[in-house]
Amino acid sequence: MNNPLKSLLIFGLIAILYFPATGQKQSAKAENIAFRVEPPSWWAGMKHAELQLLVYGKDISLTEVVFDYPGVTLAKKHLVENSNYLFLDLLLAKDVKPGSFDIRFMRGKKALFTYKYVLNEREPGSAERIGFGPSDVVYLLMPDRFANGDPSNDNMPGMLEPANRSNPSGRHGGDIAGIRNNLDYIKDLGMTAIWINPVLENNNPAYSYHGYAITDFYKVDPRFGTNTDYVALVKEANSKGLKVIKDMIFNHCGINHWFINDLPMSNWVHQFPEFTRSNFRAEALTDPYATEYDLNKLLQGWFDTNMPDFDQRNPFVTEYLIQSSIWWIELAGLDGIRLDTQPYPYKEMIAAWGKRVFEEYPNFNIVGEAWLNREGMNAYYQKDAIVGDGYNSYLPSITDFSMYGAMSRAFTEADGWSEGMARLYYVLAQDFLWADPTQNLIFLDNHDLNRYFNSVGSDMNAMKMALTFLLTTRGIPQIYYGTELLMDGAENQGHGNIRKDFPGGWPGDTTNAFTREGRTAAQNEIFSYMQRLLQFRKNSLPIAQGNLRHFIPADGVYVYFRNSGDETVMVVLNNSHAPKKLDMARYAEMLKGYTSATDVISLQKLRLESGIECQARSAMVLELSR
Repeated sequence: MNNPLKSLLIFGLIAILYFPATGQKQSAKAENIAFRVEPPSWWAGMKHAELQLLVYGKDISLTEVVFDYPGVTLAKKHLVENSNYLFLDLLLAKDVKPGSFDIRFMRGKKALFTYKYVLNEREPGSAERIGFGPSDVVYLLMPDRFANGDPSNDNMPGMLEPANRSNPSGRHGGDIAGIRNNLDYIKDLGMTAIWINPVLENNNPAYSYHGYAITDFYKVDPRFGTNTDYVALVKEANSKGLKVIKDMIFNHCGINHWFINDLPMSNWVHQFPEFTRSNFRAEALTDPYATEYDLNKLLQGWFDTNMPDFDQRNPFVTEYLIQSSIWWIELAGLDGIRLDTQPYPYKEMIAAWGKRVFEEYPNFNIVGEAWLNREGMNAYYQKDAIVGDGYNSYLPSITDFSMYGAMSRAFTEADGWSEGMARLYYVLAQDFLWADPTQNLIFLDNHDLNRYFNSVGSDMNAMKMALTFLLTTRGIPQIYYGTELLMDGAENQGHGNIRKDFPGGWPGDTTNAFTREGRTAAQNEIFSYMQRLLQFRKNSLPIAQGNLRHFIPADGVYVYFRNSGDETVMVVLNNSHAPKKLDMARYAEMLKGYTSATDVISLQKLRLESGIECQARSAMVLELSR
């Protein structure tokens, strides 16, 4: 089998002919080339005045570029190694008006290519949109596995992988229509935001359902729907009070991306004499003693044979990725971005991107996936991090894998000084390492991890305590679809095992878990438990934005308080196998002035002077009253 990296190397170093008139290289793949301009459109009134167009067409670099539109000027025309590419730097005046104009690519008096470029009018208030934050709870779903609302797009012309629902690693047919059909379900559960795994085109022959091997950065995969469908999904979700977070990838693309088949420059992606995989050791980036060998293996190695690794040191690559993200924010009216594999692209590019996004959208939010299990290494990647090298990513939110590691074990262990509830305490006690820990994305599981119900050995009590902690501690909680159904699955049995179809999402499913009648008694028990906590959280200032104070866990019991103004919530987690009556004198500093409480879960009214008893292996969320 041909190695894709070796093929790219041969393309870059051997199979390129020099075009004598310009000194450029003429690609051996110059025949049968489509014409493209990216970004395909833009907007008048953006704060950043520069716009760089990537233009692709046979020998496009040998043409003269002609256009005439008030407020738009051609600042520079870049010729690169491959004569099939041009990069055009346009300057947009502050007062440029929305409209369209023809860009003509001339050879003599003949226009070889003409492109009608559109400058759209921005939606009112688009620059002021408010991103997701600690008052939100994020529902993560995988579109291929959530619901199939339009079976007619399961197999589409030109798409290499057909649907095969019997294959755990194949495409199952879920789509944008399926998400839209079930927005009310997500809202009624109590969620306020949706993180959708990537929906852009992944036209690869196999294992493309997950969306992380993009083959077109400006086009929704037709098996999910269209760009218009995606925009309509965001608008409808917003109308129901649900924010939408788009998953983006800057580290790599798919091997079948059109520009991988005809690279603009040899350093568009990292290339090696033979296939070289990343060492996946992101710890090296914050290691002051790291070797260049280890750093290069991390940053330049590929994720997989089908995922070419971008070289973001190339300024054209950086600008291409930055503009593609801003294009989607503006087109769809996004409420946030989740950045895949934050440590794996060059960190300077991530900082440049974050800075640009927040110049355009100051109130936006981005969460970076920094898969590191040490608090300090994790905190390095957050905006305004307190770090010795002065690095600033400009990303406000980071995935809190340290907290994930603690939660994955805390509720199934005996309670020693380093076990059980102490794990949660020790993670929070290191929050001084974070610039703003309230912005951390916290989670029990996601599309790459064991289902949490599996992690706790199908223990319903552990599940309830973990959900209680997740939804009442500091940070932005994220719930993986199916958690509310006690979905099971282990990653070591294959990713398909943790990414099962949502029952009832497909025509002909024997059960429909979108309805109470279609769920088992155990599923309805956990669904109702979550729903009560989520609905309470929506209207609780202490949980959404309050201070956190906690007491060192003792005898298997962990007690903490959330406070905002005159409102206080007390949370009790009893991880022991016996009921516990709390010594209320210990908590006097937080209970001052309060006389009673309502248990948010049971709705029971309690007198604080009588003491509080927490049942074995259970949680209490108490709304205090004066």
